[in-house]
Amino acid sequence: MLDLRLSLTYALALVAGTLAVPSQKLDTRQAPWKSTVISTLAEPWAFAFLPDNRVIVNERKGNMRLVDPATGTKTTITGVPTVAYSGQGGLHDIALHPNYTENSIVYISYAESGSGGAGGAVARAKLTLTANGGSLSGLEVIWRHSQRASGGLQFALRLLFGPDGALWISSGEINQMTPAQSMTGNLGKMIKLYDNGTAFAGNPFASQGAIQSQIWTLGHRNPLGIDWDAQGRLWEVEMGPMGGDELNLIEKGANYGWPLVCEGKHYNGTTIPAHSTRPNFAAPKVAWVPVISPAGLIIYKGDLFSSWKGNAIITGLSSQSIVRVTITGNTAKEAQRVSMGKRMRGIREAKDGAIWVIEDGANGRLLKLTPN
Repeated sequence: MLDLRLSLTYALALVAGTLAVPSQKLDTRQAPWKSTVISTLAEPWAFAFLPDNRVIVNERKGNMRLVDPATGTKTTITGVPTVAYSGQGGLHDIALHPNYTENSIVYISYAESGSGGAGGAVARAKLTLTANGGSLSGLEVIWRHSQRASGGLQFALRLLFGPDGALWISSGEINQMTPAQSMTGNLGKMIKLYDNGTAFAGNPFASQGAIQSQIWTLGHRNPLGIDWDAQGRLWEVEMGPMGGDELNLIEKGANYGWPLVCEGKHYNGTTIPAHSTRPNFAAPKVAWVPVISPAGLIIYKGDLFSSWKGNAIITGLSSQSIVRVTITGNTAKEAQRVSMGKRMRGIREAKDGAIWVIEDGANGRLLKLTPN
């Protein structure tokens, strides 16, 4: 567990924006896209496309907005639970049920307060849309972090449905480090559940108990982006400490090593053994030292940016960039980094192949990127 001095160092660096420096000179060529501003929001964290092409955007303070791309108008969706808005916590991700057009069910993740501090939660609810926005009803919490902590850091909480209809949750270790290796809790894990929140029957540790049965992989720090490639493989990006951001290929039952191994250092300068010292842990396919602070990920599948098909596209916070990584089999390599001049948070691929992103912060813009 981090001591108070280390936690304070982290907090001060986080506020000052000095945690990371890009690991290479940013691409200063003209961006390979034109950027269209759709709307401006207050601390947007995540967004999702509705079947009618409107966009739901989660703002971290606990507001859910409905944006009409045709006009840029914003309305409000009510019924959002109270969130723990502190540090990195608040209202986080949103995902539509695979059968949303029939059942109108959406899933949200958020930080919630309780005894001992804040922890992550995932809930599902029915979304009813109206002329003035919409509302959530019948909200049911289906998953929670197994413990809470003060500080409000590293919740992760990305949501993604898989090809088999299972719900995936990226669970951060809320700045507690050691729980990422513990099989008695669900912090620092990739979680696989049925849509009702029960553990998926094919999980690798299903026979070991209630918490263990949720776990697909362990040894993660702050996994903030997950997506599938065309072969049905799951990829994940997570933030390291002072150096050591990772792009990982997620494989059933694997242990990714945090906090026992890492390509970076602790914020007080203490060395962490590299993955090469412990080959029993799954090593990242790409590691960044210094960090890019990855906040979102897609594996591009569209045709608009045809030469990017199969590439990982990553939004970076401290690097204020969009990073493109080529993937060949089980190997990956950074190919391009384009400066955006803003901390970049969420990313999605639209049905037409356009890439949509949101900026982090008080006046974060929702942007649509299309080829020049």
